[in-house]
Amino acid sequence: MSVYIADRRIPATMATQHPDNASPPYWKTNGDAFISSYDEVFECYLDFAELGCEEYMWDWEGKFVDEAVVDRLYSEHFNFFLQRQLGRDVFLTFRLPNIWLERGYRLARAYMSILTAEELARDLNMFSPPLFEVILPMCDEAWKLIYLQESFEQAANLERQMFGNGRPLYRLQVIPLIETPELLVDAKKLLDDYLRLHREKFGDDPPYIRAFIARSDPALNSGIVTAVLAAKGALCEFADFEEESGIPVYPIIGVGCLPFRGGLSPLTVEQFLSEYEGVRTVTIQSAFRYDHPKESVERAIRDLNLSLRFRWGKKPRWQESDKERLKRLIAIFTQCYQEVVEGLAELVNELAALVPRRRERMLHIGLFGYPRGLRGKVLPRAIPFTAAFYSLGIPPEFLGVGRGLVQAEKEGLLDTLFRYYRNIKLDLQQAGGFLCWENLTLLERESPLWSKVREDIELCQRFLGIEFGPTETDHFLHRNLVSSIYHLWRRGGDEERLRRYIVEAGQIRRSLG
Repeated sequence: MSVYIADRRIPATMATQHPDNASPPYWKTNGDAFISSYDEVFECYLDFAELGCEEYMWDWEGKFVDEAVVDRLYSEHFNFFLQRQLGRDVFLTFRLPNIWLERGYRLARAYMSILTAEELARDLNMFSPPLFEVILPMCDEAWKLIYLQESFEQAANLERQMFGNGRPLYRLQVIPLIETPELLVDAKKLLDDYLRLHREKFGDDPPYIRAFIARSDPALNSGIVTAVLAAKGALCEFADFEEESGIPVYPIIGVGCLPFRGGLSPLTVEQFLSEYEGVRTVTIQSAFRYDHPKESVERAIRDLNLSLRFRWGKKPRWQESDKERLKRLIAIFTQCYQEVVEGLAELVNELAALVPRRRERMLHIGLFGYPRGLRGKVLPRAIPFTAAFYSLGIPPEFLGVGRGLVQAEKEGLLDTLFRYYRNIKLDLQQAGGFLCWENLTLLERESPLWSKVREDIELCQRFLGIEFGPTETDHFLHRNLVSSIYHLWRRGGDEERLRRYIVEAGQIRRSLG
C-alpha cells in the first residue's frame, strides 16, 4: 500500500523558470540573458546554494526540459546535495503538463524521471524519494488530482514489475494550480471535492494540502484588481476548509516583480507580506533573482524564508456577506478591463512578438500546448503582454480600474474593495511612475479605446488623490526609451534596435514583464 511523505518541511521560497528577467543572470559570463534548458540545472543548484531558495519548480508545462535533472544535480554537485538533501532539506517540484489541454506523452516522461530519481537516490544512500510532489496547472476539477495520483501509482507498479525494484511505494502529492478568478473565489469546493474523492479512493485523508494561487493569468484575463481580490478570496476559502476538515493547507502564490503580476521584488517584501497574509510559499521568479543586486536578492529571500515560516499562522477569514460583495467587485472590474483589452489584442500581440525570449518555451499551438485567450481573442502569455504595455509607456495595472472604481462607488462597494486590496494605491503609484502621457496621446489618435484607458488613469488619480507620471530619474529615462520604442515601432523601424530598447526599458523597471 502506498503512503504519503508526510513528515517534511514546507518550503517558503520557490524559484521558478518564468522568463521575466531583463538582465542576464549574474552567473552567466557571456552577458546573454537567455537561459537554455541545459543551463537550468546549474541555475537550480545556485538558487539553492547561493540565493537560499528552498524549492525549485521544474517546469514541464509548455517548455523543453532536461529530463536528467536529478542525475546531473547529484553528479555535478554531489557534496552540496550530500549536505542539503533533495526531498528533505531542499525541494525540486515538477510542474506537469495538463494532459486535458496538451498531449499526454510528456506526462509519462515526467513520471519516469521521478521514479528513476528515487532509484538513483537510494543507490547513493541519499534521502529517498527526492521527488514526491507535483503541480497540476490549470486545475479545475478535483478528480484530475486523483487521476494523477492513480496513474503515477500504476506507472510505479509497472516499473517494479519490469525491473524488479523492491522499494516501498509512496503516494504522489499533487498541488492544484488554480488559475481563474471564478475557481479561486470558490476554492473550498475544489478542496472539499478532492477530500471526498480521496477518502473514497484511498480510505484516508491527505496529511496536508499545498494549493497554488495563480496571480499572473487572472490579471492577464481579468485585470489587476480582479486578480488580487480572487487571490484574497482563495486564502479565505483555504482557511475555511482547514478549519472544517482539520487538514493543514499551505498556500503557494505565483507572483512576479511588477504590480500587475504580483508585486513581489527585493524592494517590496514588507508591502507584499502585509497584502497577502496567510500565504506559506511564494515564487521567486527570474526578474527577482537577476534584475536586482545579488546581495539584496539574498537578503530578501532570507527575510521571506523567516517571515513566511513564522507569520503563516495569521490567516484571513471571510467576514459576513463579503464573499458575495467580492464576487460582484470581480464582475465589475473584469468587465471594465475586458472592454478595453479585447479591442487592443491585435496591437498587443504585434508588440509582444518583439519581446526577447528568455527560456526555451514551446509554441503554444497544436500538440505542444495551449494559448491564453480572452473571448475568442488570443493573447500573449502574461510576461510579454505586460512587457508590451510597459514598452508603450502604458502600465497595464490601470486598464479598467478607474471605471471600475466609479461603478464600485455607485454600488457601495469601495469599503470592501479597499479592505481586501490594501495596497491598491501603492501598487498604482509604483506603476504610475512609468506612465508616458505623450505616448497615450499618440495612441488615442489610433483608436478610441485608448481614450477609455486615459479615462481609467484620470479616474484613478481622482479616487486615490495622486498624480501619475515620471517623478524620479529612472522614470524619465524610461519615458525617453518608451517614446523611442513607440516612434520606431510605428514607422516600421529596425527590429533589432526595437528589441534593444525594450530590454533597456525593462532593465530600468527591473523586470521585463
